[in-house]
Amino acid sequence: MLARLIANCKMSDVDPVRDLAETLRALLDGHPKSRIDELMPWHFAPASSPAA
Repeated sequence: MLARLIANCKMSDVDPVRDLAETLRALLDGHPKSRIDELMPWHFAPASSPAA
């Protein structure tokens, strides 16, 4: 399951660590189960690329 989460994050160009941290924080803060789809990786902003 964790590998699938990381793969989905990579496909959505989202940092997996940030996504997991924000998802867990939202769940702990009482995010409603009826809106759980809002926490999927493809709903997060793409990861910012480091400045060169």
